[in-house]
Amino acid sequence: MLPDDSPQQQLPETRPGARSTDAPSGERRIGRHRAPEPARRGTRALLASAPARVALACGVTCCLGLVAFAGAHDTGRRGEPVSEVLADRAAAADRASRSLDRGASPVAVPVTPIPPASPSPSATGQPKPKPKPKKPARPSRPRPVAGLTQAQMDNAKVIVDVGVDLKVPRRGLIVAIATALQESDLYNLASDVLPESYDHPHQGSGSDHDSVGLFQQRPSSGWGTVAQLMRPAYAAGAFYAALAEVPGWQELSVTAAAQAVQISAFPDAYAPHEQRATTVVVALT
Repeated sequence: MLPDDSPQQQLPETRPGARSTDAPSGERRIGRHRAPEPARRGTRALLASAPARVALACGVTCCLGLVAFAGAHDTGRRGEPVSEVLADRAAAADRASRSLDRGASPVAVPVTPIPPASPSPSATGQPKPKPKPKKPARPSRPRPVAGLTQAQMDNAKVIVDVGVDLKVPRRGLIVAIATALQESDLYNLASDVLPESYDHPHQGSGSDHDSVGLFQQRPSSGWGTVAQLMRPAYAAGAFYAALAEVPGWQELSVTAAAQAVQISAFPDAYAPHEQRATTVVVALT
């Protein structure tokens, strides 16, 4: 023991409840006496603090408000509350979705089936039918035959055309042409006895009583008026009407049938004209 050491060591005065001013030892404490770790000043510590959370919430709210304001400005509805703009957009989207869901069903369009094309004769191996030769059209003025002039042939055509229209058999046409060849030589004649007959178109004149026209029919016998009998078509129709009243005229000879209608003083005078009359009728039918 050193000489200046007292038997009792001088200890600092301690008071009940007073904290020790001694520096903590480097020994690690365990449990609730564990020394607190210094606070971390990183990003997590900053976000964990209450002031930082408040500031972050305020920033997000401001950003959302700016986005809504910009959307309202883009739609041209500045000044309207953002809530109304968003509500209108939601309603428009709902209507669009409903219109798509309730679209009209497609209309059924009837389709007409196309019939299958019939195979051509060449495809089936059959020869093509030859086209029928076209019958040449008759000229308006027939070419004269049997030694007749054009005027005679024109008059003969009128007689034949009237008979065809009345459905007179060919033999009746031959009888009519033979009669006109004998009576007027197929010319439309006026009468010297009837001066008024010259007032109508004519191709010569005769002097056999009051006989006029192609068949030398007499107005005084009831065949018709002078004006009517000077028309070749009317004179031919009057002759066919009288021929139809002759019983069995189709079984009679040409000269007998003509005589039954004309009652001429020369009943056999019509026979020599039968051959020429036949040639004319064949050329005109």
